[in-house]
Amino acid sequence: MVRATFAGFSTALSALQANQKRLDIVGHNLANMNTVGYTRQQLETSSLNYTTPVSNYMNGSEVIVGFGVHMNKVSQIRDPYLDVQYRSQMQKSGYTDALQSSLDSLAKIFDESNTEGMGIHQAFLDIRNALVNMQDNPKINSSVYETELRTKMQALSNLLNGADRQITEAEQLEYQKLTGTNSSERGAVEEVNDILMQIGQLNRQIKQNQILGQQSLELMDERNVLLDELSSYIPIEVTYYKDEAHDGLNADGSENLGEIYHLDSNGKPMFKKEWPDDLRVEMVYTDENGTSQRLTLIEGTEGSGDQNYGKLSITGDINDPTNFEITFTGSERNLMPPKAQESLTLRKNAAGGVTGTTTDGVTSIGLGNGSIQASLDMLWMTGDTTIDKNNDVKGYEYYRSELDTLAKSFADVMNAINKKNHPDTTGTEQNLLVNKTNQSGTGITAANIGINPDWITHAVTINRGGTGDNPTDAILHMIEAMDSTWPYTGSNLLNGFNGITATEPDLKNNTFADYMNHISTVLANDSYSNTMALKTNVTVLNGIQNSRDSMSGVSLNEEASNMMMFQSAYQATSRLMTALDQVLDVLINSTGTCGR
Repeated sequence: MVRATFAGFSTALSALQANQKRLDIVGHNLANMNTVGYTRQQLETSSLNYTTPVSNYMNGSEVIVGFGVHMNKVSQIRDPYLDVQYRSQMQKSGYTDALQSSLDSLAKIFDESNTEGMGIHQAFLDIRNALVNMQDNPKINSSVYETELRTKMQALSNLLNGADRQITEAEQLEYQKLTGTNSSERGAVEEVNDILMQIGQLNRQIKQNQILGQQSLELMDERNVLLDELSSYIPIEVTYYKDEAHDGLNADGSENLGEIYHLDSNGKPMFKKEWPDDLRVEMVYTDENGTSQRLTLIEGTEGSGDQNYGKLSITGDINDPTNFEITFTGSERNLMPPKAQESLTLRKNAAGGVTGTTTDGVTSIGLGNGSIQASLDMLWMTGDTTIDKNNDVKGYEYYRSELDTLAKSFADVMNAINKKNHPDTTGTEQNLLVNKTNQSGTGITAANIGINPDWITHAVTINRGGTGDNPTDAILHMIEAMDSTWPYTGSNLLNGFNGITATEPDLKNNTFADYMNHISTVLANDSYSNTMALKTNVTVLNGIQNSRDSMSGVSLNEEASNMMMFQSAYQATSRLMTALDQVLDVLINSTGTCGR
């Protein structure tokens, strides 16, 4: 029996439409091959094959085939596994990149290889040279040589003051990275809040469009770009899921097939319901036991307004850049246990490190990765692993502490030597270096070290010895102190000296000048180690990006090949329609005319 008259034309028409749509998609892909975040699209089709007779008069033995092609939807070619790997690597790269930027700012302070004799290391050498110039008896009483020594010590004090001030400025810039305070650029907190808001709004827009039959693939691309960007700030995990009304479960957790399938009269599944997924974003952090915990920042399309996304907030003062708290507040509508709004507040702990608590009492030791964690580490970490095993990052305060140790050690030793057996006729303590805030020899740091004003007015002088003492003994001891490593390993240079009888400075077996080199070396080693980690992370990230591009990116060669294939299919389908027209013409005009 001859098939239905226009069935063949319907088959050819569906093929023409499908191939035309494929050509449209190829053109769309090529047009967007340089669009940031664009994902290659494809047409998903299925065969039109009716499984039940379309007419009561059909032959039961007839093979039902040849009804054409059905266009299901346009979809993206994307691998979720590569997305997970990419975002995980983005967290590591974001951390090491931000940390390297901070270490580079410290290198400007401590790298004295290009200071041309103006650095702290050279200042100590200049002081030693000035002491050497004074060691002869005729010169010890000369005000010219004493003025030279005072000038060199003043220069050292100024350099130490300046280095401490630069560390404070670096801390303030780090704080600005988080808050954007007093800066033309947006801070990380503002950026993350903006990203959370955009993803929350895109979730609703995408789902609404998909319910109405629109795929919204470009909006999904925009959301994916935002998710990639968010992962550079904080560690996240992304989950796709059905909302509560379509997840196949009742409120008590029992199975509800009617939410997933269309059911027959007996309650048996016939075919699956089409319902778009929601997207959940969780921030991953580590508790005090080293266990990963999660805070839901975006919960699909739950609630209204801003109820489906959380926010970040920071409280502090740029003038006290290490004393602040940063709070991560979860989405108000939260389907994950305990299904209540949660928050995580991170702060600096007393030992010098990161600690935090959540609304349900979980103690956190930080986020682990992301650029925000790098800023927190640089502002809060002291590198003292004896107090906190997780405190292995040497932040700004570590290097400030090292400078303070150097400043205090030098001042204590010089003052102690100068005060030994010093004949005091004015009642003034004979300190050469003092704390500028209280004009005493106590509490000296790199920030406040300075020349004793009484030395300028000659109320304080270089020790030229008491009765029976050699006038140059103090100067010789100072030279010995400058040449010695600390803790002191020679004779008891400071034994019985005023103000420093209990303990000697510990400069890790370095001289005063070399201790500055030691600090620079520690920084260089940290920077080198982080640079290697950054290069590794970037290399791995680029490898994952290449894998993503090979699947999701637009290839000119591949699209050109597809274009030729679809064009050939279009032409062949057109030829099919011509052949069907010829067959129909024979059927109508030539049937029954044989032998006339």
